[in-house]
This record gives sequence, C-alpha cells and structure tokens, in this order.
Amino acid sequence: MKQILTNILKVLLPIALGSAILYWMYRDFDFTRVGDTLLHGTNWWMMAFSLVFGVTAQVFRGLRWRQTLEPLGEYPSAATCVHAIFLSYTTSLVIPRSGELTRCGILSRYEGTSFSKALGTVVTERIIDSLIVVAIALIVFVFQIRTFIRFFDETGTNLADWLRSFTTTGYIVAAICLAATVLLLMFVARYFTVFSRLRQVFSNICDGILSLRNVRRKWLFVAYTIGIWGSYFMHFYITFFCFQFTESLSVMTALIAFVVGSFAVIVPTPNGMGSWHFAVKTILVMSGVENAADAETFVLIVHAIQTALLPLLGIYSAIMLLNKKRV
Repeated sequence: MKQILTNILKVLLPIALGSAILYWMYRDFDFTRVGDTLLHGTNWWMMAFSLVFGVTAQVFRGLRWRQTLEPLGEYPSAATCVHAIFLSYTTSLVIPRSGELTRCGILSRYEGTSFSKALGTVVTERIIDSLIVVAIALIVFVFQIRTFIRFFDETGTNLADWLRSFTTTGYIVAAICLAATVLLLMFVARYFTVFSRLRQVFSNICDGILSLRNVRRKWLFVAYTIGIWGSYFMHFYITFFCFQFTESLSVMTALIAFVVGSFAVIVPTPNGMGSWHFAVKTILVMSGVENAADAETFVLIVHAIQTALLPLLGIYSAIMLLNKKRV
C-alpha cells in the first residue's frame, strides 16, 4: 500500500506543480486567443517542419547511445535503441526522470543488454549533455550578459542578493556539508560493493560511465552530439516562423530562449510544464514581443504541440516492439 501511494505521488505531484505554475501564469488569460491563433494565425507547414527536428534529435540520441554500448561488448540493434529513446520520453511525461530506467529496461528485455551497463552509459550521456548546455549557456551569457541580468531581475532571481545573504559561517557550513556528502557517497560506494552482486552492478555502471574512452570513431560520436543539439535548437527556432508576432525575432533571441528553457525543464514537471512556459515567455517579452498575451499564446501552443509529438512516437515504438521477440 505504501509503495502504491508513493507511485501515485510520483505522478501527481509533478503534474500538480506544473499545473500550479500554469494557473498562476494564465489566470487572467483570454483562451479564445489560442483558438483564433491556431485557426487563422499559425503557419502549419513551418510547424510540421519543426517537428521533423523533434524526431531527428531522438534518432541521433538512439544512435549515439548504441555507439557508447559497443565498447562494453553490447551490440543492440539501432532500431531498438531508437524505439527505447522514443518510449523513454513518453514515460517521462507521466513520471519525470523515469525515462532513463525505461530505456535501459527495454534494451535488457529485447536485446539482452546488461541493465547496469546501459544505465552507466546513460549517466555518461547526461554528464556530456549537461556540459554542453552549460558551455552553450556560458557562451551566450558572455555575449548577452545584459539580457540575462535583466531576466534575473524581472523574474526575481537575483543571484547577487542570494549570495550576499550568506554569512562567512554560512559559507563554511555549506562547504563542510558538501565535503561530508562527497565523503559519505565514497564510503557507501566503497563498502556496498563488498557484496558480490552489488559489486558487479557497481562495476558495470562504472564501466558504462567510462565507456566513452573506448568509443570507436569518436568523430561520429561528436557528429551525433551536434546532430542532437542542432536538432533540438531547430525544433524550437523554426516555431518562431509559425506566428507573425515572433517571425521577426533574431536567432540570438531564439538561442537565449533555448538556453533559458533548457534550464527551466530541470524543474520536475512533465516536459518542463509551467517552468518552461514562464522562462521562455519572459525572454520573448524582453526581446520584442510587445504584447505579453502573444508571448503566452506562443509558449502555450508550441509546448502543447511539441509535447504531443512525444506520446505519438512512443505509441509507434510500442507497436513496433510488439512484433519483436523478447530475449
């Protein structure tokens, strides 16, 4: 009973959080604007074109994942890897961050791939992708620092004020807590591995994390990575040309909104529901969309359509895997 309640909360709490943010944003919004825009103010050819990149981003991710598994002696089919990625995004809509486990489970079930090794490569992917997002953010921040400072001010996220609230004692305590956390993790990792099964699982995860060292054709790995993030950006940027009130915005505006939106989805809501809307809407208003209602309409439509793509891909993959023999 306790486990069932926990699982229900894992589903309901992220939805409740995202819904609360959306309610706060759209409490005075005239939703007839959305219908009018969809019927008379949307370039559906450009919208369909943007969705192509939503698919290619996931295909490239599946192909790159397969490449990181090869040094570990695991050779799942490219199709199964892509289907696993499609389904992972679908499950994450229901339970945020559950996709990583889902895709590893699919490879284990249909290809006989070691779950722990697959999980280790997923950790590697997340580290690499996080570094890429941070690198892009730093580059954009350097060239658009005034825009970011204004964004922090208008959203009430003033980092300087937050840091000034720390006393010397506070910094010392924070450093001690951080060091203690690291030591505790090292201690747990060291002594939990005395059990043979856990030691093997831990070893497999470590092998997966370090698999990148032995990846063949590293240039292809780089190409897949560029393909992933280039597709993500185009998936978002092309939507600017779907509406009159955003079609004149610059590539730099799209890049800033893309970076801010990428960090906003860290909030544990389904596909960044609410947090992404708020962050991107703020950037659009700051960058030339004079009517805030237009910016709110943009984020509502774009997020809804791009999110709807995910379960469609998941359903397609589920149907394809039904005909595949389990290992």
